[in-house]
Amino acid sequence: MAAPLTLLLIVAVTIRAVLFRSSLAELISARVEVVSPLNAWKRVVEGLALLDLGVSPYSGDVFHETPLMIYLFHFTVDYAEIVFIVSAYFVDCLSCFLKPLDRAKMFRKQKYALESDRYSADCLELLRSPKEMFYIPLKVAMFYLLNPFTILSCVAKSTCGLNNAIIALFIFCTLKGSALLSGILLALATYQSIYPLTLFAPALLFFLQRLYIPVNLRRSSFWFFTLQYAFMYVGSLVVITGLSFFLLGSWDFIPSVYGFIFSVPDLTPNIGLFWYFFAEMFEHFRLFFSCVFQINVFFYTIPLSIKLKEHPVFLIFMQIAIISIFKSYPTVGDVALYMAFLPAWSHLYRFLRNIFLVSCVLLACSALFPVLWHLWIYAGSANSNFYYAITLLFNFGQILLVADYFYAYLRREHHLTHGLYLKKKDGTEATLVLK
Repeated sequence: MAAPLTLLLIVAVTIRAVLFRSSLAELISARVEVVSPLNAWKRVVEGLALLDLGVSPYSGDVFHETPLMIYLFHFTVDYAEIVFIVSAYFVDCLSCFLKPLDRAKMFRKQKYALESDRYSADCLELLRSPKEMFYIPLKVAMFYLLNPFTILSCVAKSTCGLNNAIIALFIFCTLKGSALLSGILLALATYQSIYPLTLFAPALLFFLQRLYIPVNLRRSSFWFFTLQYAFMYVGSLVVITGLSFFLLGSWDFIPSVYGFIFSVPDLTPNIGLFWYFFAEMFEHFRLFFSCVFQINVFFYTIPLSIKLKEHPVFLIFMQIAIISIFKSYPTVGDVALYMAFLPAWSHLYRFLRNIFLVSCVLLACSALFPVLWHLWIYAGSANSNFYYAITLLFNFGQILLVADYFYAYLRREHHLTHGLYLKKKDGTEATLVLK
């Protein structure tokens, strides 16, 4: 598999290098689907200019990245293109290492379940074979490196790619079994954009499962490890935040970064759900609806953690997808991260109900985004309603995709236990309904 992966890397590098040197780079970096007020490269350059002049980059309303990010580019600004390309390959390489770890665990789980008669006798065709899983790392690499969303995000120099690299490294360390590194990287991801806080639950469930500690509120071992992991996570977050204060000399970054994320003051159009609604709403309702919209990202964590407590890896995938849909300033780079892991769940394809419809919706919306933007901003023959309509459809497609995979995963687990061919008491074929 080394030869195809090497060829893939060469093709991906060539595509990015050509686009970086083309006239399209400036056009791509201005697209509202690709960059947001949080991760636009032009805003990073503005922040660096203020920092070089001895002025706080948070003194205006332009720069909203974290202090560690601006100090990273303070030393690497001349090599920014290399940094963004390397971050993309960093995610890809970690993804290739992730699946063998998960694959070994999957094989052990399947073997144990078959030997203990937990799986039905007629479900053998649902089990994953070594040959089927061998090429998953290559497919994941292809889905990420050649995804147009990833390429556009890289060429636009969106810092979203670096956030994706941190999350990928967190997942890698979690599956590797390193609780300390997992907690530190989760704290770093949370420090960058708050929303990865929801990944705490699946990471904790994974470690509990790995250490054979039951999720039981009455067990002291459960609380001991939970508090231990929470201490590593919170302690790392406090240290990183303190380091930011030490570098900057003030707490100005907290309202400029996290206050900006939660209050959504910049209503520049994007592929998210916030901007149009907040532009049309009365100001005295703003706080209420800010809470209502923001709670979507965090609300689903508890019910999903209860339902998928035995499947923390799939729960991580679900949470990353929910973050990319419901965050306040999403871009196509966020969508590319969770889509890269779709080949890992290729065994669910037979149970997907709406994959063709979802694929058509996402492809059509991706093509219509620039068309409707041009009609609205340049031609003047459309208005914001047209652009927001396609945004709603795009997010509807994502929600339908995630819900479809959730249904397929639960259905496969049900068939593994109760058999593939279900029958009613009278012997006729039964239909499985998810409630």
